[in-house]
Amino acid sequence: MIGLQRWPKVKQLREKLNGKAKAEPGFRFYVLYDKMYRKDFLEAAYAQCRSNGGAPGVDGQDFADIEAYGRERFLTELADELKELRYEPGPVRRVLIPKEGQPGKFRPLGIPNIRDRVVQQAVKLLLEPIFEADFTAEAYGYRAGKSAHDAVLDVTASVRAGFTEVVDADLSKYFDTIPHDQLMRSVERRIADRKVLWLIRHWLKVPVHGRNEQGRVVVSGGQKTKAGTPQGGVISPLLANIYFRRFLVAWRQYGWHEKFRSRIVNYADDFVILSRGCGRQALDAARRLIQALGLTLNEEKTRLCKAGQDPFNFLGYTFERLYSFGGRPYLGTRPADKSVKKFRETVRELTASDQVSKEAGTVAAAVNAVIRGYWNYYSWGTSSSLRWQLNQYVRERMKIWVLRKHTKPRKRKGMRRSRGKGLWAKVRAAEALLLDALKVPRHPAVRRNAACLAQ
Repeated sequence: MIGLQRWPKVKQLREKLNGKAKAEPGFRFYVLYDKMYRKDFLEAAYAQCRSNGGAPGVDGQDFADIEAYGRERFLTELADELKELRYEPGPVRRVLIPKEGQPGKFRPLGIPNIRDRVVQQAVKLLLEPIFEADFTAEAYGYRAGKSAHDAVLDVTASVRAGFTEVVDADLSKYFDTIPHDQLMRSVERRIADRKVLWLIRHWLKVPVHGRNEQGRVVVSGGQKTKAGTPQGGVISPLLANIYFRRFLVAWRQYGWHEKFRSRIVNYADDFVILSRGCGRQALDAARRLIQALGLTLNEEKTRLCKAGQDPFNFLGYTFERLYSFGGRPYLGTRPADKSVKKFRETVRELTASDQVSKEAGTVAAAVNAVIRGYWNYYSWGTSSSLRWQLNQYVRERMKIWVLRKHTKPRKRKGMRRSRGKGLWAKVRAAEALLLDALKVPRHPAVRRNAACLAQ
């Protein structure tokens, strides 16, 4: 997400809202709607949506179409619609994303139209600092100044501190099952502006356009929908955090953090409960509380394990017993097997036979982007040997790609395929374009976390 330095008044208002929310925990904000159609708010919202990119919605309009139409003209018309209360949210386009390692299972993604994304981003700019004042320290997802690396560090530090009984929890279709009435009660606890609440209710109940096996449009959702917020909408992560806050607050209000000697680490719809000897009781309590919130635990994936004995996964990392070069055991983290498999599959696709028509620099640039993104996230933990293995795999795949590209096909049956002169020089030249995975700089957050853990 881009910064707000270009829009100082937007930044100042967000700071004031956050300060007011912190100073008065019970205060409800009444006048917000008139801020969201201000020129600077819509410009900041559009710029952030533009930086995130994304596919077009049901109307097929993308950012290139808007730029051709005129960005200023587009935002002015949208501001007029909001000001005159003529704005109506459009339907959401549903796309099914295959789940890794689960053939035949998909994760539904709802893609709003760009105009709706811009308005949602404007509302998010207003609501985010208000609810940020209420979020607990255990929540790390979709929050400024917090990251998945911070959550991984928290789990590692907690286990090393003796919280070794781990409830590895998994919510079943969290975004699709959030009850609208209870969610709106959570929002209304802070927001009293009826126009903003009207917008949120309508975003929760817009029609969803999907396609069946025959390619025909199938419409679902609508006004009769009572649960779910489209995963993929700009406002959805904030709403998900607002509702799951109920679980985190209730856990402390009931005194379960002391009774079960437990800590919770939460990132969006993923969370683990770390306990000192009361893991079974903590799991039973979590199951009852989740049910009371109208949500469901995935019983197939939720389990109780002992850190150091049973490996468990969280946010793409595996936590398990590892060994130092001297043979000393310790609890450490490494990239999960699923993430390694996904990395190999992606590199294989980028260097497949259908990519030989491209230039070596183009292919290497695409592979380098994958390497850089992977190690920016997975640099935390034990990964030296894995880095070497994946580095060798990348070079081998690039070598195969060069051989396919520059080996001449057979002319007649029985003749060998001939390899052009200087082929191995081309292989070495292509390998030289690759980013050495072992030299990728560690992510700043990883360096910060490592320093904190060492203290």
